[in-house]
Amino acid sequence: MDVNADFVVVKALEDGVTIIGLTRGKETKFAHTEKLDKGEVLVAQFTEHTSAIKIRGKAELLTKHGKFTSGN
Repeated sequence: MDVNADFVVVKALEDGVTIIGLTRGKETKFAHTEKLDKGEVLVAQFTEHTSAIKIRGKAELLTKHGKFTSGN
């Protein structure tokens, strides 16, 4: 695994934020799911197996591309 791979920091701004990791390959599949409560933080890294993440709920995201907010 490349330890210099891109990563994202997700901070839950409400209880019950769901983060879903999606796989690479011919078919995109759900690989891993995490639930965060308000104030909890997850650091996720993109790897040869994980190509995307999906976030449900209100969360703050920090990436090399900037700071974003998901949800309403």
